[in-house]
Amino acid sequence: MDILTPSKTPPTQLRVVMLIVLALGLLVGSWFFTGPKDTDTIIVTFPSGALIEAEVADTPEKLLFGLAFRESLPQDGGMLYIFETSDRHRVRTKRFTFPVDVIWADESRHVVHLVERAAPCEKDPCPFYGPPPENARYVIETEAGFIKREQLSTGVELKFTLKL
Repeated sequence: MDILTPSKTPPTQLRVVMLIVLALGLLVGSWFFTGPKDTDTIIVTFPSGALIEAEVADTPEKLLFGLAFRESLPQDGGMLYIFETSDRHRVRTKRFTFPVDVIWADESRHVVHLVERAAPCEKDPCPFYGPPPENARYVIETEAGFIKREQLSTGVELKFTLKL
């Protein structure tokens, strides 16, 4: 090969390189435009008109840990667990650092059970709260004192609105 003569890349190799570059560009571009998904927030409206912005436990990690390891809840905040099936779901406050009120609601969003001031638990054995007397599809954890302040009782209907 002569030093002054430019080398020619065979057309097949050039196509492969171009396809790889194009594929990488599409992967990076699709991630860039869709980006990581923010957690969904549901606005829960109570009969008194009070609202909480509930973070949806929509990943296996959030379903398992919930509010564990957090320092506090935002004011008028909470965590909403949406279970695939209605059942007599129980919850624990393992590794919570603050007490919470727990609200169970059925598929029609009627409150079926309430627990006030569920205490945080640092290490096992941690108590379970629930099960509710009836099947529930939703569990909402709010700041301690919320149930009393809003005078919640079983049978009341909650409204859920997706925050966009």
